[in-house]
Amino acid sequence: MRDAAISRHLLAWYDHHARDLPWRIGPSARAAGVRPDPYRVWLSEIMLQQTTVAAVRSYFHAFTTRWPTVADLAAAEDAEVMAAWAGLGYYARARNLLKCARQVVADHGGRFPESRAALLTLPGIGPYTASAIAAIAFDEAATVVDGNVERVMARLHDVQTPLPTAKPELTTLAARHTPSDRPGDYAQAVMDLGATICTPKSPACGICPLRGECAARAQGHAADLPRKLPKKPKPTRRGIAYVARRDDGAWLLETRPDTGLLGGMLGWPTSDWDEDPAPAPPMAADWQPLEAEARHTFTHFHLRLAVHVASVPRDATPDRGRFHPAGAFRRSDLPTVMRKAHDLAAATLRDL
Repeated sequence: MRDAAISRHLLAWYDHHARDLPWRIGPSARAAGVRPDPYRVWLSEIMLQQTTVAAVRSYFHAFTTRWPTVADLAAAEDAEVMAAWAGLGYYARARNLLKCARQVVADHGGRFPESRAALLTLPGIGPYTASAIAAIAFDEAATVVDGNVERVMARLHDVQTPLPTAKPELTTLAARHTPSDRPGDYAQAVMDLGATICTPKSPACGICPLRGECAARAQGHAADLPRKLPKKPKPTRRGIAYVARRDDGAWLLETRPDTGLLGGMLGWPTSDWDEDPAPAPPMAADWQPLEAEARHTFTHFHLRLAVHVASVPRDATPDRGRFHPAGAFRRSDLPTVMRKAHDLAAATLRDL
């Protein structure tokens, strides 16, 4: 089967087996002339970076209900967007989401640019995201390569070079199969194939539409690909989270600096995060350390966060951060590691 024939065969499979996703215009609707909304395509692609479809569904629904257009999102308060993003992780994405929305409104009249090259000039849009939006929203024959596509190409062509070294080779192979007709549907078809059949473990080769052309399947080692270079072990950093509650139920919180991890997010005041953090309480109080730690893993390191708690009087004045009334505090507004610290502290503070 030649390259063009492979794409046609995969599109025929997609027409019957496409996943039903809230941000997607399915193949039958697309064939009937329904156009994807570039805003929804962009928002979903940003949310899906380093995150699963299952985790994104509820966030996507919440965002598009609250901010149905890019202009609505651009006009939103930063704190509201950051709170709505809480728990989704990789918080630089949320900051860039706002920057991008505002630039689309200010510089492009609220319409996303229609070419990959122009999309690359927007904040938070890299090569993969630009290709995905250009292909899916605007039918540009851009080559879309995510982890699913890399896996499909590595197996289809029996590429033995390990990732990440193999990325340029896999991108070249993916470009060979990208058609000029229905490039957006094709991009989604390859990703669906990788997500549902050509999975990382135990691929369902017997029902794969490309099984007859898969070189790795013919050699009997499809499940072993793509090969990957050994990962370096992640270092462990430590820190201290200070969880204080006033006797009227208000919680002491601070907004983290815009740059760095959890930038712009609401959370408990903390020390620095390093091998041996120095204590940095946000106010004078009878701080009591808990036995349990809040543990969380970021992209490049593990964090072990000691939790210190204090119950303080109503007239207490913090050196940093501010008290949020109990009625205005929502655990869901906190990033995941801060939620973990809250859950450890809450029971103790009820007893103080």
